[in-house]
Amino acid sequence: MMENPKINEGTAKKRIDNQTKILNNLKDVKHKIIILSGKGGVGKSTVAANLAFSLGSRGAQVGLIDADMHGPSIPKMLGIENERLVGGDDNKIMPITTSPNIKVVSMAFLIANKDMPVIWRGPLKMHAIRQFLEDVQWGSLDYLIIDLPPGTGDEPLSIAQLIPDSDGAIIVTTPQDVALLSVRKSINFVKTLKLPVIGIIENMSGFICPHCNKKIDIFGTGGGLKASRDFNVPFLGKIPIAPEIVETGDSGKPFVLEHRGSSSTKAFEEIVEKIEKILDKK
Repeated sequence: MMENPKINEGTAKKRIDNQTKILNNLKDVKHKIIILSGKGGVGKSTVAANLAFSLGSRGAQVGLIDADMHGPSIPKMLGIENERLVGGDDNKIMPITTSPNIKVVSMAFLIANKDMPVIWRGPLKMHAIRQFLEDVQWGSLDYLIIDLPPGTGDEPLSIAQLIPDSDGAIIVTTPQDVALLSVRKSINFVKTLKLPVIGIIENMSGFICPHCNKKIDIFGTGGGLKASRDFNVPFLGKIPIAPEIVETGDSGKPFVLEHRGSSSTKAFEEIVEKIEKILDKK
């Protein structure tokens, strides 16, 4: 069956109009970074939130979009899950400000009952993501970090199409082979969409025993580095397992602010330095 060219033209025009509105709204955002993972359970949202606060602690103005429509978790991690979005100037939506230089939006701010599931198909999710980009009053930012749900479905595809000028994607994985299978798919997904791969972060990479100070590689080690070499993309670093990361996430306090000087916080700081260097070269 032949496609109607008028329908195709209309769809293309609508997409261009949406992109134009988003580009205008984000014109004062220097860097736009997408955080991806090929599978769930790798600590992607924890990494995204702590990267945002690591950048913020260095004086950067940072926006953070929790684009997981079905399982938004960043507001809980930051202790702001009871906040609600309100209107601002020019019919814009005001993001939630968690500190003088960190702004957040999430589906969690729109759900009255935290126990109610969001039962949406693709078009509704794409509309919500478009609103986060187009209608939120982000203002002037050094970084806009977009935390996406795992996989290569509607949300990652929507973001890639709506922000054609993004700096690229950071892919989060854990060291074991099962997770790395998904990393390879994520890298190919990003490259298919002609987005740069900023780099790979290996999370949950080793545990330092608090009793004997010996490192234990619970999930193995080195898988993220191997994937980066296989695909010729930067390796940003390893973040060790720390019980305090779980505790601070549950209590709504960013780990990198609560445990300055820890090995995990130092790992985040080193990763941020690499990200800054990579983006400064562009």
